[in-house]
Amino acid sequence: MRINQPLATAYYMKEEFRQFWEQENLAAATRFLDDWCRRAEASTLSVLKKMAGTFLSRREGLLNYHCCPISSGLLECLNNKIKTLQRQAYGYRDKEFFELRIYSIHRGRPSCRRSQEWIVG
Repeated sequence: MRINQPLATAYYMKEEFRQFWEQENLAAATRFLDDWCRRAEASTLSVLKKMAGTFLSRREGLLNYHCCPISSGLLECLNNKIKTLQRQAYGYRDKEFFELRIYSIHRGRPSCRRSQEWIVG
């Protein structure tokens, strides 16, 4: 990391931003986001400046997480599994078998990162 200082800076800033999701309340999250973006814009890295601009343009959405901490991660995981199954399903003769395979995704243990939060309907 000492050899490539810009890479080290980007890595540490990325890792530090993970703390945004751990902030106690909306006010703390707002201060954290504003401070992080201010430091990213002050850096010499164009990638960090661009990222700060993106975060600021989506500021309201990012901060809404602290009002209602809901993630679509599990839904995205399921959608990706269905897309993979659909690619593998090339040649299935009937739609019902494909639907049964989709339902079987729910019955098995999900391999999504946060599987303990999986809700089977």
